[in-house]
Amino acid sequence: MISLALLVASSLVSVEGVGIRLQFNEKMHTRVETPLAEAQTLGPFTDSETLRTPRGELHDFALQSHTEEAATDPIGSGTRTILIGRAKDVEKRVEVTSYTNRPRWLFLRVRYRNLGAKPLAVQGYLNNHYQLSVVPGDAEPAFWSYQSASYEKRPDWVLPVKKGYRRANFLGMNDSDYGGGTPIMDVWRRDIGIGIGHIELVPKILSLPLSRHSDGEVEMGLNAERPATLNTGESFETVRSFVTVHHGDHFATLRAYSAVMQSQGIKIPESPSSAFEPIWCAWGYGREFTPTQVFETLPVAKHLGFHWATLDDGWQVAVGDWTPTPEKFPRGDADMKALVDRIHAAGLKAQLWWSPLAATPASRTAREHPNWLLKNQNGGLQKITWWNANYLCPSYDAVRLDAADFVRKALGKWGFDGLKIDGQHLNAAPACFNKAHAHHSPEDSFEGMPVFFENIWSTAQATKPGAVIEICPCGTGYSFFTLPYLNMTVAADPESSWQVRLKGKTLKALAGDKLAYFGDHVELSDGGTDFASTFGVGGVIGTNFAWPQASGKKDPKLLLTAEREVSWGKWTALYQNKRLTDGEYLGGLYDIGFDKPETHVIRKGDKYYYAFYAKHHAGFVELRGLDAKSYRVTDYVNAKELGRVQGSSARLDVSFDQSLLIEVTPE
Repeated sequence: MISLALLVASSLVSVEGVGIRLQFNEKMHTRVETPLAEAQTLGPFTDSETLRTPRGELHDFALQSHTEEAATDPIGSGTRTILIGRAKDVEKRVEVTSYTNRPRWLFLRVRYRNLGAKPLAVQGYLNNHYQLSVVPGDAEPAFWSYQSASYEKRPDWVLPVKKGYRRANFLGMNDSDYGGGTPIMDVWRRDIGIGIGHIELVPKILSLPLSRHSDGEVEMGLNAERPATLNTGESFETVRSFVTVHHGDHFATLRAYSAVMQSQGIKIPESPSSAFEPIWCAWGYGREFTPTQVFETLPVAKHLGFHWATLDDGWQVAVGDWTPTPEKFPRGDADMKALVDRIHAAGLKAQLWWSPLAATPASRTAREHPNWLLKNQNGGLQKITWWNANYLCPSYDAVRLDAADFVRKALGKWGFDGLKIDGQHLNAAPACFNKAHAHHSPEDSFEGMPVFFENIWSTAQATKPGAVIEICPCGTGYSFFTLPYLNMTVAADPESSWQVRLKGKTLKALAGDKLAYFGDHVELSDGGTDFASTFGVGGVIGTNFAWPQASGKKDPKLLLTAEREVSWGKWTALYQNKRLTDGEYLGGLYDIGFDKPETHVIRKGDKYYYAFYAKHHAGFVELRGLDAKSYRVTDYVNAKELGRVQGSSARLDVSFDQSLLIEVTPE
């Protein structure tokens, strides 16, 4: 066992974990150090934990004592260091825990106590406020980052950090219907990275601000607004947070975070085999689709190798009125069941689009159950912009019961095999002030969002075991807290092939290989034809093509031309032949920011599948992760032998445009 030590050097206190050290000075400012980096000190001392009050922010706490004790909890066993300091009449207690089974991680809990004779008003706090220094001479971008806060502009989750950059990364609502995310901020240089966040079991309303100074330094923290009044002797406790160091990109931090959360009782489901089959979606015909168009396309989709047919938006009377529209389904439930029967008869499984928690003003839900709606502090309703709808409150029992009733109808009565749950409003809900809901706190709606999806998930699995539940938060960063209640993630309206790949890597880190990742409709990728980006990260391929010979109106950009028909059939055949979704995604081998060309690797049995991406590349590529033996290399997309390499430092001279997918087989 590696021993953990509390080292005292002059006025510094060093709390050491495995591969990470947090140094405290006499003001209880800290800096992060690690033997993993050549320059072990990663940045200067900062006022890393502060308390905001109306009379000013308390930055400096005179360190008075520090002690150690053994620590054992669901996360592991190790050592807890307790440091106590004081600023005027406020005591600060910082607990730093290091676990032997969580190398490179330290966990913090901060508590403030009012020692004064008068009440102390608190406005909020800042934790894990660190700086990461730039390495002199490093080319720009000197830093890359993972940021998952949700914004209307739908920015990349992984992006470089340029000088002058600043983003609050508020995990509450950043717009009317955009909010939430996974509570992690990760920033890395070529040689080392730092991750911070919290490990509470429910989402919390806070920020993970990131900025970069003009001199090159990166600054990060965990910021929370939390008004409170502390009477004499009363305490105030922050969320339990963490700091971690790592090599490479954000993959290591997210994979370890997921393991920590699962050790505390969160469980990530495994997807049924059906979730890994290619998908055709009727969205190619838009909201004005007709059942006839669906029926006419089914044999084409089946012939091309797709195993799912998804009925998208437009089947319902209105958003919030989840009954079949009479214009398309005059017999109502009977016609919906008949449609599902036709899909099954064609040899495909059936998935139904649904957007819970949204109700248009004219919908039956809004008319008959106005008390279900979420209300703002001023008594107004919260908009969901895409459908001009309003939020339902996810923490109100009647809303949860109604959602469960719909699940039983869709999967049971109608016979669908899965649900596509869709909308940019699904990561978070605004605070609810509807008095009819009798909330303990307005934040109940925000923290209760995962329970809403747990209710859907459990009802679905009880109604139809193995039902595929896809949650598509439309371009926004996933909330980790909903991952236990789905068995399919999705690229969620990607705006580029780059987003398909970075989302794939991110979700593979958070959810692992046993939970399906759908690369979304290929028509959303670069050129509308880039199956390779989904394929190379071990994702499920899909399309929303419109069949040219189908009746009715069609979008000419989505027509399955003769050329596309050949290409689509080729990729589904490759998909079934290689089944990379059954392999292990080796996300720690390459840095998605700094390594060029961009590279992803999947190991399946004794074979390795490398996927390289660049606008154009000519020269050597590294084949990392191989054993010290000889391998045969094949471009399996074009059935072309590329020669032999010798691991474990294999290199291959190649030239390609856009992508190169190779199979590496031991000899």
